[in-house]
Amino acid sequence: MVLEIKPIVLELGQIVAGPTAGLILADLGFNVIKIEQPGRGDIARYFTGPSEGNFAFFNRGKRSMTLNLKTEEGREIFLKLVERSDIIIENMGYGTMERLGVGYSVLSKINPRIIYLSIKGYGSGPYEDRNALDYPIEVESGVAYMNGLSNKPMRLGASIIDIAAAMFGVIGVLHALLERERTGKGTFIKVGLFETAMFLMGQHIAAYQARGFVPLKPMNEEGFAWAIYDFFETADGKRIFIAITTDAQWHKFCELFKLPICESPEYSTNEARYQRRSELIPMIAETIRRLRSDELIRMLRQNGISYAVLNTPWDLLNDPHASKKLISINYNQKQIKVPVTPLESDTIRYNDADPPELGDSTEIILKELGYSKEDIDRLIIKGVI
Repeated sequence: MVLEIKPIVLELGQIVAGPTAGLILADLGFNVIKIEQPGRGDIARYFTGPSEGNFAFFNRGKRSMTLNLKTEEGREIFLKLVERSDIIIENMGYGTMERLGVGYSVLSKINPRIIYLSIKGYGSGPYEDRNALDYPIEVESGVAYMNGLSNKPMRLGASIIDIAAAMFGVIGVLHALLERERTGKGTFIKVGLFETAMFLMGQHIAAYQARGFVPLKPMNEEGFAWAIYDFFETADGKRIFIAITTDAQWHKFCELFKLPICESPEYSTNEARYQRRSELIPMIAETIRRLRSDELIRMLRQNGISYAVLNTPWDLLNDPHASKKLISINYNQKQIKVPVTPLESDTIRYNDADPPELGDSTEIILKELGYSKEDIDRLIIKGVI
């Protein structure tokens, strides 16, 4: 959204969940200030291996300010920032903000309009004091069970729970902003990773009961509702997933590929086809194997049949559609491309500012608060910033 006065967000975020909420708000035009510990900052800055680059993706479009909240002067500066801010985001450990003396009960007295988003491992309840991460939550909520194989639960290939929790958090923040227009007051919003994962598992929780409390197998073993919902290999070695979800699509598909069973009533409905998957899938696979991937894709697309090419995430860098959804940023002396938030609107301008260096805006923000050069030098010496 285009805002004449950008709402100020103070993000005390680590790794994924908190920074994701800040990233989304930055893309929506909010002024996001990332508050980090002096000398170290967000631990994601130092990730290596498969997690290297996480910080770059989750933190573009923000300003960084170092501030030691364990010091009296650090808290004093933070409270001055809160007075002029609109939103707080934090995903610190349970009770951390309260121990530092900057929990919602304190901040709301200083600024009754403040909207405070707290992302924790668990929401209110018997487990609320437990700290957690994405994967343990996947394990406990049933996500890893449904995603894996029998006796082999598996982690999802992305930090889905962290990211989804942040998305729910932003929904709550936007709702609170609307309410604040009406009441003039801010509010406290809490989002649990566990509750987020539980919501994502809602369809399976409901299915278990609807089936008469019959346990479900993991999704990759239970199968899907559709008879033709599977991978097929082409003549040039590509793997294409084909999804046929209506009888009309089936008849079109059947005629398109000249299958010998097109007129057979034994395959006329999805239920009938599902019962005969053991013979149907090999038949289709043999037909598909004679076609090149480009030819198959052209046929499927022209006839409105859903398909997907099996890609790696890095294949998207060169995909003609995906590449339009990437922006270039600089990180660790490299130019890399990262996806934008999936919102399209005439009023949204993606924030393509590079991820901030640690504390890159500390002095600027302090000067905005009225601190002099001498004050800032003193704060540096004392380890406050």
